[in-house]
Amino acid sequence: MDEKRKTIRFDAIHLLDYLVLDQEGHDTTYSMGRTLDVSANGLKLETTHPLDPHSRLRITVGMANELVDLTGTVTYCRAVRNRYISGISFNGITSDSKRIYALYTEAFSRRKFRQ
Repeated sequence: MDEKRKTIRFDAIHLLDYLVLDQEGHDTTYSMGRTLDVSANGLKLETTHPLDPHSRLRITVGMANELVDLTGTVTYCRAVRNRYISGISFNGITSDSKRIYALYTEAFSRRKFRQ
């Protein structure tokens, strides 16, 4: 199988919270999910409820005692054994957010290679 991703993804298991945003960018539904893997441009998220493709989320990621809110778009959502797996692609990450998110992806990279 050919790899179609543009960036390397690292295996990750981490809880995070997210908000579904309406068309005006206002917060609607709050929930939590589990990160399954991460890349520089997005992540794979496991949730208990389906996420509509093309919907926008505000995801809070914490690393090194810092929290950052990232906005992303759901690229797909698939049902897998009573859970839902969604691909999230980030939009317009600020330089400070990139720095914190880079720490997050680096931590999961180290974790993967230790297993």
